[in-house]
Amino acid sequence: MALALEQAAEAGVRGEVPVGAVLVRDGVVLAADGNRTRELSDPSAHAEMLVIRAAAATLGSDRLPDCDLYVTLEPCTMCAGAIAWARLRRLYYGAADPKGGAVESGVRFFAQPTCHHRPDIYGGLGESEAARLLRDFFAGRR
Repeated sequence: MALALEQAAEAGVRGEVPVGAVLVRDGVVLAADGNRTRELSDPSAHAEMLVIRAAAATLGSDRLPDCDLYVTLEPCTMCAGAIAWARLRRLYYGAADPKGGAVESGVRFFAQPTCHHRPDIYGGLGESEAARLLRDFFAGRR
């Protein structure tokens, strides 16, 4: 999670919402990135999406069943869908997102009967640091 927090901080410096993600397999980092929606003019360029795409390309597979995702903020519905389609083994996230989250907030994507894959989910990892990065970023915008 420390690397994901670094990626989030770097995203904030770039003017992006400070969210970072790291995708790991067997203790090896396959991909690490932060949000790049503004930089790429791409609303789907969330940190989670970027690392899932990069890891899938590296491994040559759209399925990543032995991989774990660390992300600083509770994933949104789009990212939860990508996590399910990639069949990630575990999801670790930092701060809850009552407004946009879709794991334990909002639509609770993985709890829906139509969800075909549910990773093991661990929330609250690095929560205070992740929340601080977000609070500071948005305080500076007001």
